[in-house]
Amino acid sequence: MEIETKTKNEDIIGAMFEVGAHFAYSKSRRHPATSPFIFGVKDKVEIFDLEKTKKLLNEASDFVAKIARDGKKILFVSGKNEAREVVRNSALSLDMPFVTGRWIGGTLTNFDQIKKRIERLEKLTDEREKGELAKKYTKREQLLIGREIESLEGSFGGLTSMKELPAALFIIDTKRERIAVEEAKKKGISIISLINSDCNIADSDYPIFANDASIKSISFFVEAISGVYKKNMGVKMSEEGSDKKSD
Repeated sequence: MEIETKTKNEDIIGAMFEVGAHFAYSKSRRHPATSPFIFGVKDKVEIFDLEKTKKLLNEASDFVAKIARDGKKILFVSGKNEAREVVRNSALSLDMPFVTGRWIGGTLTNFDQIKKRIERLEKLTDEREKGELAKKYTKREQLLIGREIESLEGSFGGLTSMKELPAALFIIDTKRERIAVEEAKKKGISIISLINSDCNIADSDYPIFANDASIKSISFFVEAISGVYKKNMGVKMSEEGSDKKSD
């Protein structure tokens, strides 16, 4: 599947070049498994082969399109400062769950307990919005509950749309998010990733080798993956509806 982005009328490789997607790290930081994806070196910085990056992106896009058509969720993950805003905004635009802070251990492997914390957050937030807390609790108790809501929001606020385990994780920098990677592997959940030359390809089912340290590059790939999902949302459902009408 050829991806569509804001620059869909431009050559995809040229568009990736414009956002600096070709910049890897120095050779000393390179993971051995990354070698086939390196094109050369410029000013001591290794350069990704964007032809191969394009192929990887299209493979990841095919998988994302299938998830979207099946109506399944993708959990967006990145605690990197450069990625937080675009990851959060893209996930929210699709009603997808996200983690843009510290990964809470057990998010996937102990999901039943995590779900209870999410439900607690939703219950307290709903009661506060309806003015029920003021009727049931003293001012001091309301203050303590407000602090609890704030704490729960910080840890689980991005997960409220995740009612069951996701079909996949989309991770920016698997080396940084190693705990999320380990939990996804234990649960048999596929991993899509944007990774730089210091990451191990074995940690991803659908790796995309490109610059994962610059806001422009991260935004490009997050928006590309989000765009594929959005384009394919409800496609299977509408096709099935058409088939029933024709019957």
